[in-house]
Amino acid sequence: MHPWILVAALTSCGGCGDSVSGSTSASQATATIAPMLETGALIYTKGDCLAVRVYTGSRVTHVAAVVLKPEGAWVYDSTSGVGVRKLPLAEYLGTQSPGGLIVCRPRRPMSDEQACDFETYLESQIGRSYSVKHHLTGRRNDGIHCAEYATEALLTTELITANNPVRVSPASLLEGVLQNGIYQPAFDGELIAAPTEAEAAPRDEGRCRRMWRETKECCSNCCRKLSGWVLCR
Repeated sequence: MHPWILVAALTSCGGCGDSVSGSTSASQATATIAPMLETGALIYTKGDCLAVRVYTGSRVTHVAAVVLKPEGAWVYDSTSGVGVRKLPLAEYLGTQSPGGLIVCRPRRPMSDEQACDFETYLESQIGRSYSVKHHLTGRRNDGIHCAEYATEALLTTELITANNPVRVSPASLLEGVLQNGIYQPAFDGELIAAPTEAEAAPRDEGRCRRMWRETKECCSNCCRKLSGWVLCR
């Protein structure tokens, strides 16, 4: 996991919670976001995945659902190459760096029954494979994509309705829950990978060795960026 820091892009949410600004360390970032979370909260990522961005016309490319437990917040999502998973908040935020982050929470807290139904569905899908191609056809298959997963979980609470969860995208889910007053924004910021120390150059490093070291660093950075664009990771 790469080191990362949190930089807030929104200093006021218009009464939706405490204002946030500046940059923090990894542990402080988790502490900043954690108090905003409750069961049913949704964490959206504004990422680089070209497939999602081209199809939806939005920078919002991923969504995850939150369940708050006594030991802390757990984040559930379905992602390429992994499938449906459950991660502690700090670990999940690390997987989304770098990228923009939007946190929304229910305008009214879920009832105990709603929270139980929400968590039960999320838990029941852990290990299910990831698939997004059926988003285009509108027909369910063995896999599930992130917005479909979050939508199906919300349907169990009867907070929302959806004719075909398969066709829901992260952007359309965000738009729907906000425009209908079901959710309210709590945070809008940026997760930025913290700079890492470059490989130390030997004092007697020659021209060829320096070029080789710099080429490796360049290739590594390019591969990381391409992975976000093409593999949506």
